[in-house]
Amino acid sequence: MGPPPLATLSPQIAMTMTITSIFILSFCCGCASAATFQPRPQAGPFKKMYAFGDSYTDTGNTGSATGPSGFNYVSNLPYGRTFFHHSTNRYSDGRLVIDFAAQSLSLPYLPPYLRHINSNQKSSSMGVNFAVAGSTAIIHSFFVKNNLTLNITPQSLQNQLTWFNNFLESQGCKGGGGPTTTTTTTQCNAAINGALFWVGEIGANDYAYTIGSTVSGTTIQQLAIKSVTGFLQALLTKGAKYIVVQGLPTTGCLPLALALAPENDRDDMGCVASVNKQSYSHNAVLQSKLQDLRARFPHAVIVYADYWNACRNVMKNSAKYGFKEPFKACCGAGGGPYNFQAFSACGSPSSTSCPDPSHYINWDGVHLTEAMYKVLADSFLNGSFSHPPFQSLLTRNKHAAPGLYY
Repeated sequence: MGPPPLATLSPQIAMTMTITSIFILSFCCGCASAATFQPRPQAGPFKKMYAFGDSYTDTGNTGSATGPSGFNYVSNLPYGRTFFHHSTNRYSDGRLVIDFAAQSLSLPYLPPYLRHINSNQKSSSMGVNFAVAGSTAIIHSFFVKNNLTLNITPQSLQNQLTWFNNFLESQGCKGGGGPTTTTTTTQCNAAINGALFWVGEIGANDYAYTIGSTVSGTTIQQLAIKSVTGFLQALLTKGAKYIVVQGLPTTGCLPLALALAPENDRDDMGCVASVNKQSYSHNAVLQSKLQDLRARFPHAVIVYADYWNACRNVMKNSAKYGFKEPFKACCGAGGGPYNFQAFSACGSPSSTSCPDPSHYINWDGVHLTEAMYKVLADSFLNGSFSHPPFQSLLTRNKHAAPGLYY
């Protein structure tokens, strides 16, 4: 059964998606770094991991120093309060899906790329995180051409690929790997073989930045997915054999969207139907393209992490997972059913944070709590929301060790 048609967005939803874009807009080179933790002593199934994406995956490539007024407190508490007990520039109270994935695979939490280059480190033996809050799938020049550059970060998935190529060169892999590599393959193999490539959700910003413009949602879908598939093809050509690709989440379930959307625009989850349908449609096309890549690169395992349906499962069964507040932001202002006010962001003087974030799905109105990210990570790594199952990566990896743990 195909995805439902895209609904026409009302002015209120247009405002919702426009403001939603600020949750991933901050970018700075001098922001605070995340703590790095040593892996468990046991040998893990993968030698290293590389991550890409936006603020749902960014572990410190962005911060609040030059960010927008909506979420410019990410570099301070209460961000990071639950696990790190200080801000690490993660847009949450604690760990993200990528952190739980690293921990489960006996890898350290991935250092952000900008910390790697700013500290003049010559190697990062167990991986790097290239994800950037505010990143788009489509290259930034597209938004410039269409006069859609107001308060938009210039970083795109293409920039992250460039950063990755630069990183490979810093490891002695001249030419970035692949058929055009100008050095011996030893250094490239050391950097790529046995690595897990985790591509976090990417594309939500592309839709948000163009709401209210003459650029259609269909155009954004086509260009964003073309960019993602081109990015994946580049990784596969370099020799990547183990890749996880996350789809878009149920962005219509964010308190921000719910607070601004008309009450008659709801789906069976109680979320904004028109926004969720857009993400669902995007994911359906993305999955088709992943199947094409699997046929072209049969040596690789490409796992689709079904973010949308994993979120839906939790939203429909929130009490089962220990969540008492499926729609309300833990950290925010205004109270009411959503506890969200666009100009009283989490961390601002007028905001407060709840006593126990583990009872909340949403952290600050647009980002999720550590508790929710943990449930989602388990859904991908050990549950039924990865296709093929995540275990298939371990089966194909000759270095795989049994059992995943947190």
